[in-house]
Amino acid sequence: MKTNRLLDLFHSGQGAVAGWMSLDSAYAAELVGASGFDAVVIDCQHGMAGHAQMLAMLQALSHTAAVPLVRVSQNNLGEINRALDAGAYGVICPLVNSVAEAVAFGRACRYPLDGMQGDRSFGPARGLLVGGADYSQHANAQMLALAMIETRAGLDAVEAIAAVAQIDGLFIGPSDLGIALGLGPAAAHTHPVLAAAIARIQQACQAAGKVAGIWCGSAEMARDMLTQGLQLVVPGHDAIWLKAEMARRLAVVRARPVAG
Repeated sequence: MKTNRLLDLFHSGQGAVAGWMSLDSAYAAELVGASGFDAVVIDCQHGMAGHAQMLAMLQALSHTAAVPLVRVSQNNLGEINRALDAGAYGVICPLVNSVAEAVAFGRACRYPLDGMQGDRSFGPARGLLVGGADYSQHANAQMLALAMIETRAGLDAVEAIAAVAQIDGLFIGPSDLGIALGLGPAAAHTHPVLAAAIARIQQACQAAGKVAGIWCGSAEMARDMLTQGLQLVVPGHDAIWLKAEMARRLAVVRARPVAG
């Protein structure tokens, strides 16, 4: 089976940087995937892509070296199975608030094979194409399952959630976590309260031998989080990058020299 390069990076102690797609465009996904990111996340929660667009974006990412991941819209067995069957090599699940929810998510990502407790049913038509004929024998070990911690309840249960066998790690949603902690969605990652929460989640992952990831509002934050030891960072998303670069170019064009 084609291996998951992100897992290779994590096992070797290296961090990874992921692109993030909020636009429902296969061409845009292909461009982002070809830009040097270690992975690309298709956001089906707050992004624009439905299932058909997600499939086309996964197909486009197959032409790049980036590992294709999907953030599903909810903790739902059917939706998680469809994302994996379509060729995603990992799933990020939002709003995981308890051990029971983490177990349900993890089981949705795993086949009940080789002693693993799982609820995933076999039907990966495209998974076989991208992963290989032995997909089912190795998928449990290669599919990355990251549970999002972004609420007070999730934070309160974070150590127990991180210990769930069927998940590979936790992914921090700092905007929603900032709201839950009374700081608002734009709280800086250096705010003592938010920084302490991020550190607690990271420590829970380290204690359980799991991956810690985080969405970042800027490249500077992503750099800081990698330096802090988180293994997977996302420096914003495609719509932010597009808007910022358009604004920069317009400013250059309109900043005409003053006539002497």
